[in-house]
Amino acid sequence: MSGNNSALLGRPSERAQAAEYGAAGSVGDAVAAQPSAGLYAYSERVDAWVVRTAKPVSYEVRVADGLFDFERTDLLEPAAAPGKRLRRFVVLDSDVDLLHGNRIRAYFDYHDVEHVICVVPADETVKSFETAARIVEELDAFGVDRRREPLIVIGGGVLMDIVGLASSLYRRGTPFIRVPTTLIGLVDAGVGAKTGVNFNGHKNRLGTYFPADLTLLDRTFLATLDRRHIGNGMAEILKIALIKDARLFDVLEQYGPQLLNEKFQGESEAGEDAAREVVRRAIQGMLEELQPNLWEAKLERSVDYGHTFSPTVEMSALPALLHGEAVCVDMALTTVLARRRGLIGDADAERVHDVMRALELPVWDDLLDGPELLTAALRDTVRHRDGQQRLPLPVGIGDVTFVNDLTEQELLDAVAELRVAGRRVGGPQHV
Repeated sequence: MSGNNSALLGRPSERAQAAEYGAAGSVGDAVAAQPSAGLYAYSERVDAWVVRTAKPVSYEVRVADGLFDFERTDLLEPAAAPGKRLRRFVVLDSDVDLLHGNRIRAYFDYHDVEHVICVVPADETVKSFETAARIVEELDAFGVDRRREPLIVIGGGVLMDIVGLASSLYRRGTPFIRVPTTLIGLVDAGVGAKTGVNFNGHKNRLGTYFPADLTLLDRTFLATLDRRHIGNGMAEILKIALIKDARLFDVLEQYGPQLLNEKFQGESEAGEDAAREVVRRAIQGMLEELQPNLWEAKLERSVDYGHTFSPTVEMSALPALLHGEAVCVDMALTTVLARRRGLIGDADAERVHDVMRALELPVWDDLLDGPELLTAALRDTVRHRDGQQRLPLPVGIGDVTFVNDLTEQELLDAVAELRVAGRRVGGPQHV
């Protein structure tokens, strides 16, 4: 553009009038006629344009227990083109394949679906662009109709993040369906819009916003999870309870160990009622926070609670800590910070730590003893949050506030206090 940019772009009043006139009008000699609403050119010698558009976003999260029972047809949506055979490319976690692969294949065979099963080992150590590229290579070999043949991912949060990224990149956007098989996938990774892989030693450093068209929640998959992974998902449920849902916290406090024992399968009437309420409240709470700010235009996000220090702690501890465990350590530390600021009372802070222990989650990790790790984590978070800390801290149980004035000394004092509480008999260390 030339040095006469201000004239070319028009004065503010001219821009406003141009926007008002849209396609029909013009304002003075400096503003050209507008060819369509949302596209504005501000000079007769057109060399500057402003384009405003919006893309509607709609996606569904659906309870679908018994998803692979032959009578269910959720995974057959959308239908094939008239006269064509239904086709699906399925990415399946290798652990899930060992436990459920036969019935998954039998389901697609029963419904005469032409399909390829791409089996992928998936954990944080292989959450990489290389894994995403391998999936895309197999997808490209199979070939899919860009709109009628969504990818299907069956696995935990790690695999859903990887496949989501691959889907967002393949042909600049190919629909996909998520089937979470872990609790953390069911209530957290499976309901949002973010995709990503780890890169250069940083968690989720490469990623996109690309929600699945459909997420299908089948609680029966949780029956084959080990106890530790149930607790891992309960950490993300506890996050929602602490920032916005005191009732959810009460249910976790009363029934958490039972849910852990029963793996959310409702082996008793009370356990079934608690399982349904906890899952529903966790998902509802998460979606209430995400929906108004899906693209993170606002960087003060209450669901970032527990995610200030945990990304760095988790990546440094690999593979010793699972994601939810690292989040729980972060929440234990920030609960102490909140208590020291008078945001949460002593009794409630103790209740929070007691629930963490009851869910067999760590409230301490020896990595916290390295102050340089936490200060580096905070610096990285500040860059991620556009130059401010925007640190979520609990206000009592069920509310949250944000602070931007955390000092290194305050952080070290909180670590020293947590060290004593976290190493108390019965409090897990490196789980």
